[in-house]
Amino acid sequence: MSSELRSKTRRAALWSLLEIAGQRGVQFVVGVILARLLLPEEFGLIGMLLFFLALAQIFLDSGFGAALIQRQQITDADINSIFYFNILVGFVCAGVLCLLAPAVAVFYQQPILKPLLRFLSLILIINAFGLVQSTLLVKAIDFKTQTKVSLLAAILSGGIGITLAVLNFGVWSLAVQQVCTALFRTVFLWLFSSWRPSRLFSLRSLKDLFSYAWKLLCSGFLNAVFDNLYYVVIGRLFPPAELGYFTRADNLQQLPSITLSSVAGRIAFPVFSTIQKEPERVKRGLQKALMFTALIHFPLMLSLGAAARQIVLVLLTEKWAPCILYLRMLSLVGMMLPLHVLNLNVLQALGRSDLFLRLELVKKSLVVLNLLIAWRWGIPAIILGQIAVSLLGLYLNGWFNKSLIRYSFGEQIQDLSAYLNPALIAAAAVYLIGLMPIPSPAVQLLLQVAVGTAVYLVLSEVLRLEAYLELRRILVGRLQALRG
Repeated sequence: MSSELRSKTRRAALWSLLEIAGQRGVQFVVGVILARLLLPEEFGLIGMLLFFLALAQIFLDSGFGAALIQRQQITDADINSIFYFNILVGFVCAGVLCLLAPAVAVFYQQPILKPLLRFLSLILIINAFGLVQSTLLVKAIDFKTQTKVSLLAAILSGGIGITLAVLNFGVWSLAVQQVCTALFRTVFLWLFSSWRPSRLFSLRSLKDLFSYAWKLLCSGFLNAVFDNLYYVVIGRLFPPAELGYFTRADNLQQLPSITLSSVAGRIAFPVFSTIQKEPERVKRGLQKALMFTALIHFPLMLSLGAAARQIVLVLLTEKWAPCILYLRMLSLVGMMLPLHVLNLNVLQALGRSDLFLRLELVKKSLVVLNLLIAWRWGIPAIILGQIAVSLLGLYLNGWFNKSLIRYSFGEQIQDLSAYLNPALIAAAAVYLIGLMPIPSPAVQLLLQVAVGTAVYLVLSEVLRLEAYLELRRILVGRLQALRG
């Protein structure tokens, strides 16, 4: 990687981490406060609608955002055509959700879902006006601006949601918060972005971009369907409170897993796209990205599972105790997520959206198989199936990349194993601290964090982990530069 691209990548990684970690950090704090104010059933009601909103959001983008990023030369006609297309699709998708709302309420046997879904459909119209601005910022690897946008939107909407919860608006406080997040984000994108639409529109541009985008649209559709299918099945077969416990546990594990996956994916895709004609450089870039991800993510997710009891009791209180087991298990699913994202970014960057789609078809069939088999034994069995599906998916990702950049699944596991072993030892230390007879869960959690961090840092130093040494060198260099 050239020194210029390396420097740009590091700056982008820092700002992307600040944006996503800051946004999710704010959402996490807001979520904890709302969880203390609201009932699990109310979170379950919102969880029932996630499937429909996620599906509509995929159609809203239609893969054109990725097409703009992947294509090295784009025109004003390309950008403007996608902007107007997004707005049209936003109104259509919102209208479809409004028409489907009565059927959704009947399906779940929850009448309140009818007005809830119609209100939440506003998110699609609002998001349609900001998709192009957001995509152009990603293409330019400008995450500093997106950091400002995301943090401001999360803080303002979170404040509104908490205020409504205090005023006893119940589930509507969650719904209004989500709509406000979309509204504030779109407004700030327009304020901070220099791009403005013109009257250009070209069906030819859409057609040219769609030759790449349609495969990602299909993949995104499948991803949205099957990632949220768990919410549909659990919401239909189990009481709303059980879905509330599941969604809360899933949200807790997503704080680190989605944060790191988003940072890794948003940086890797444009960077890999820049060097797409040099497979050896892409391989080295993926190898380094996987090792840096494992260095941070493996101990974080394994320790999250080990300290699940203390985390739930301290943050959410005893009324959320049933989600402790779910959090322990889902942390293993989240541990593998960034590895999936980075491997799939290679396929996208190399323009192999056909392989991307084929891979998603195979993996989603495994999700269906899991649900058909596991639902009879309850939610824990479903999550065990998720873990198995994720492991198989990692193998398939590596199998495709072996032929493209000569970096096989076996080589990836070999590189990652050096980071897994110390993470397992640190997590074991965290779990053992959790077994000690300490009356205060908060004190116990603080001790777990301190011991787990110390053990992992010592092991990383003793084992001389490559990514750890490089990260330490970068941080020391930055500190010396600040002092100088």
